[in-house]
Amino acid sequence: MTFSICVREPYEDDDGDQQYRFGIAITTRLPAVGVPCPHVNEHGAVATQSVTNERLGSKGIEYLADGLGIEDALQALLNADDSSPSRQLHGVSRDGAFTFSGDECNGWYGHTSGENYTAAGNLLTGEAVVERTAEKYEDVAFGDEPLAKRLVDALGAGQAAGGDKREDLTIQSAAVTVVDTGADERPYYDDLRVDASEDPIVDLRETYRLAKQGYEDALERYEESDA
Repeated sequence: MTFSICVREPYEDDDGDQQYRFGIAITTRLPAVGVPCPHVNEHGAVATQSVTNERLGSKGIEYLADGLGIEDALQALLNADDSSPSRQLHGVSRDGAFTFSGDECNGWYGHTSGENYTAAGNLLTGEAVVERTAEKYEDVAFGDEPLAKRLVDALGAGQAAGGDKREDLTIQSAAVTVVDTGADERPYYDDLRVDASEDPIVDLRETYRLAKQGYEDALERYEESDA
C-alpha cells in the first residue's frame, strides 16, 4: 500500500577509508508509514510493505549487522513467514540487493533495481510510479545535495507519475531516513516523518528544508559560543 526506494552510496572519506550512505524514502495513503516500514542502519536499508510485517525490516537489518548477506537474510525471513505471498520486501546492503513482491500483493505492484538502489510499490496507478522514482534517483545519484533531499525528490517524481491509486483515502504519510557511516553525528534532516497529511511529499520537502536550516543555524550559533 505504498511505494519506496532504498539506496546505497559507497564513497571514500578524506582518509581514504570506505564509507557508506544508506537511505530510504517511502510514502503511502495511510498515516504513519515511517513507523513500521523503513529500516536503516550502518549495514543496509530495508523496506517492508504491502501487508506489512514490521519484523521483516527490523530483523532484516539486525541480520545484516550480524554479517549475513542481504539475500540470505531476507529470504530466510520470508521463508519463515506464512503470509509471504502478501508481502513486499526490498533493500540494499554494503555488497548486495534484494527485491521481492509476493503474488498476492494488490495491483499494480512490482519492483525494480539498479546498481545502488531498489524501488518497489503496490496498489499504484501503474508501473510508471516505480520507474519514475528510480529514474529520478539515477539522475541525482551521488549528487551535491544531501541524500535525504535527493530521496524526497525521487518520491516526488513517483507521486507525479500517479502514486498510490486509492484516491478515496485522503490522509497520507511519508518518511525519509538516512545513515552515513562516515558522519560524526546524524543531522536532524536525516530522519524525518510526516505522519498525517493530505500532501505528505510536499510537507516532507518543507520539513526537510526547515530541519536542515535549523540544524545549520544551531551549528553556527554553538560554534560561535565555543569560540
